[in-house]
Amino acid sequence: MLASGVTEPALPLLYGQHLARDRRRSAHTVRAYEATAVRLIGFLQAHWGAAVTRETLAGIAAADLRAFLAHRRNEGLSNASAARELSAVRGFLKFAAGEGAELPRLRGPRVKKGVPRPVAPHEAVALAETVAEEAREPWIGARDWAVLLLLYGAGLRIGEAVGLTGAVLPLGATMRVTGKRAKTRTVPLLPQVREAIEVYARLCPWGVSRDAPLFRGAKGGPLPPGMIRKAVRAARTGLGLSERTTPHALRHSFATHLLGRGADLRALQELLGHASLSSTQIYTAVDAAHLLDVYRNAHPRA
Repeated sequence: MLASGVTEPALPLLYGQHLARDRRRSAHTVRAYEATAVRLIGFLQAHWGAAVTRETLAGIAAADLRAFLAHRRNEGLSNASAARELSAVRGFLKFAAGEGAELPRLRGPRVKKGVPRPVAPHEAVALAETVAEEAREPWIGARDWAVLLLLYGAGLRIGEAVGLTGAVLPLGATMRVTGKRAKTRTVPLLPQVREAIEVYARLCPWGVSRDAPLFRGAKGGPLPPGMIRKAVRAARTGLGLSERTTPHALRHSFATHLLGRGADLRALQELLGHASLSSTQIYTAVDAAHLLDVYRNAHPRA
């Protein structure tokens, strides 16, 4: 609960601290939600023509929220982005106004769930090989190869892969991974993935220690996820692959291929680190979409 009299510029910062400390949200989520809170306060100051305080936020009306969303839509927000913005606003208002406050109910824009497009196995391997081959130094190539194999071979998120420390070594048949909201899970490691990580660890000029990042940038600091995304963008262009071929698409491929080979949905949920089964069920649509593509391309009456 916030103390009354807290000035409005402090509210987004306090909200961010709450998300990081109490809700264990990622740094990316904290930044995004803080930014939403700042935008909301700025809009309401102009909309109301008065200072925004904890007390005035507790009395916000549905019409005020609709006006804010309309303002954001005029700035070019898509339905999906507007829905995320409204979710962040609700969380901020609940925090700022207090748990007992009656906040207005407002239905968010309808968002059509897109079906993730998996990368074919040969494309995933070609992509990882190209990224590794185009690296400026052998150890960087080994690093990128190992990171991409973790995404495709173990289903890790890019942030989970670059967040690993040297404590994962020596490797066994499985690895403990810390995912969203500090939730840990165990993922199996294929021999090829283990070998890729071990080769990188031997070549890394910065050494490997338990408390330091496993994957290092060129100057020895933590490897930024953006470096892997940039390398993948360059490689997919050369290979003629779709713009939807991203590091995260490799994780989609891991899930889709397992499901296609009969993996249990609950087991897949655990492997991916999804908080709810509904997040995993989207891959059933992916598999159905793949079957439909096969049918259309192969059936003479399709």
